[in-house]
Amino acid sequence: MNKDSIDIILAEDEPALGMIVKESLETRGFKVRHKLNGALALDAFHEKQPDILVLDVMMPQLDGFELAKKIRVENEEIPIIFLTAKSQTEDVLEGFHVGGNDYLKKPFSMEELIVRIENLLSRQSVQKTAAIYELGEYSFNFPKQQLIYKEEVTKLTHRESHLLYHLVLKKNKVLDRTFILKKLWGNDDFFSGRSMDVFITKLRKKIAQDSELEIVNVRGYGYKLMAP
Repeated sequence: MNKDSIDIILAEDEPALGMIVKESLETRGFKVRHKLNGALALDAFHEKQPDILVLDVMMPQLDGFELAKKIRVENEEIPIIFLTAKSQTEDVLEGFHVGGNDYLKKPFSMEELIVRIENLLSRQSVQKTAAIYELGEYSFNFPKQQLIYKEEVTKLTHRESHLLYHLVLKKNKVLDRTFILKKLWGNDDFFSGRSMDVFITKLRKKIAQDSELEIVNVRGYGYKLMAP
């Protein structure tokens, strides 16, 4: 792993602690963008998505958990580590529930933080290499957001790719409508539901060349990708 190319967003509202962590990581070769609150960190994320995020839980404007929820709507794979003084079981569970990958309790050692960063990045690299799925006559390259039929490559949008990814994970089983709406759209209101229906229609057209593939509507529950 080339640390010089690893970009980290660090969201920590304690200036002194944030600077210590930033400088310590930079001495190890990482690139660090330190932001003093969740809103600034979200802006930085939109400006350029990093390789990993290290988020303090208790921050002004947008706390770490709320920030993670917003990030997960746009990117499900990017690793997130929470930094917190909280140690209650429900707080830890909440962190994982909103999409965190790891949880580090303050005070912590820089060596431990670095090891956790490296482990998550290594794990993600392995997952990306393996994330190519065979769907009948199609090949779905999730990291590259491509659907390949014979030698014809169809580029998927970010949301199309993530919706198909979840359908593939639940292949021949029902993908819960409420779950996927909250996961990809952030809520399950009427307008989000109509938007998802449009994306389902688009995906149906893109897999139409294989007659054995079908996305069916399971009324009242969700969708099911029928595949051999």
